[in-house]
Amino acid sequence: MRVLAAMSGGVDSAVAAARAVDAGHDVVGVHLALSAKPGTLRTGARGCCTIEDAHDARRAADILGIPFYVWDFAERFTEEVVETFVGEYAAGRTPNPCVTCNEKIKFEALLEKAVALGFDAVCTGHYARLSVVDGVPELRRSADAGKDQSYVLASLTPDQLRHAMFPLGDSVKSDVRAEAAERGLPVATKPDSHDICFIPDGDTKAFLEKRIGQRPGDLVDAETGAVLGRHTGVHGFTIGQRKGLGIDAPAPDGKPRYVLALEPVSGTVKVGSARGLVVNRIEADRPIWPSDTPLDGPTECVAQVRAHGSTAPAVAEVVDGRVIVQLREPLRGVAPGQVVVLYRPDADAGDLVLGSAKIAATA
Repeated sequence: MRVLAAMSGGVDSAVAAARAVDAGHDVVGVHLALSAKPGTLRTGARGCCTIEDAHDARRAADILGIPFYVWDFAERFTEEVVETFVGEYAAGRTPNPCVTCNEKIKFEALLEKAVALGFDAVCTGHYARLSVVDGVPELRRSADAGKDQSYVLASLTPDQLRHAMFPLGDSVKSDVRAEAAERGLPVATKPDSHDICFIPDGDTKAFLEKRIGQRPGDLVDAETGAVLGRHTGVHGFTIGQRKGLGIDAPAPDGKPRYVLALEPVSGTVKVGSARGLVVNRIEADRPIWPSDTPLDGPTECVAQVRAHGSTAPAVAEVVDGRVIVQLREPLRGVAPGQVVVLYRPDADAGDLVLGSAKIAATA
C-alpha cells in the first residue's frame, strides 16, 4: 500500500512510520505545519507543532530512508481547532482540542489530501488497536492502558478508520522508546508532548480572555443564590474547577467550593459543594459509530468522559437521535462540550469502541 506517515517529530510517530516501512509499504513522511507563527508555540521538545519538531521529523525520515514533506495546514487548524476551542468556551462548554484535531485535521483534511494524491492510508503514532474485517473497522483500546488514545480517536467515522493505520496499538511506550533507540532515531528519549500546543505558556484563561475579552458576571452559590463575588467571564471556568474561583470567604462548612454550572447568557457561574458534581445521567448528541453500527436498544457498556480515566459501567441507548447514558456508578464533574465514549468491555482483545457523542447535558 501507499502510506502517508504523519510525523509529528516525536518518538511515537517515528516508530510508527518505521514499522510501516518494515511491513513493506511505500511510505512517505509528512509533517503538518499548524501555526502561521511556529516560533510562538511551545518549544523545548514539549509540543507537536514547533520548528524544532519539524526538524526532528525530517531527521527521522532521513534515517528511515523515506521521502519527507512539510504541509501547511495552519489556516485550517486555526479555523477548525483554535476557533472551535474559543467558541466552545465562550458558550460555557469544555472542548477537547485533541479530539477536534484528530477529527478535523489528521483524519479529514490530511486524509482528504492523501487520498487525492493516491495514498491508501494515513499512518500515525496513536496508541489504539485497529482492525478492518470485511470492510468493517473495529477500534479498540491499546495494549498500553496508560497511553491508550482510543478516546481521542473515537470521533472518527468508519470511512476514516478504513484509511487509518495505528502500528503502535499492541505496544507499550517503554518498548517503543527502546525500539527507537535500536533504530538510531534521535527522538528515542524525547519527552512526550503535554498540554495544548497552541497555548504556549499553558495559561488557558489568559489565552481565552485575549480572544474573547472580558464578560463580567456573578459568582453565585448554587443552593442559596447568594452572590459570592464577580468574575471576568465564564470562559475562565470549567465544571468541577476548584482553584482560582476568586472567592474570598470560605464556605460555611469550611469545605471547598467547586464550579457546578456555567450560564454564558447571564454570565453566571454557579458554585457549590462536591456533592453537586455527582452525575448519574448523560445526554449527548452528534453520535458517531466507528464500526457503522448504532446502538440497537439499551446496551450495557463502559462510558468514558475524559481522555484518561473517569470511566463507569453504564447502559446507553439512542432516543430521538440523542445518546442517553445511564451510569451505574456516578461520575463527578462531567462538563457539556466533552465527549462521552462508549466501550464494550473485552479484557483479551482490548475494549471495543461502540461510539462517541458530544455531551449536551447531565443530571
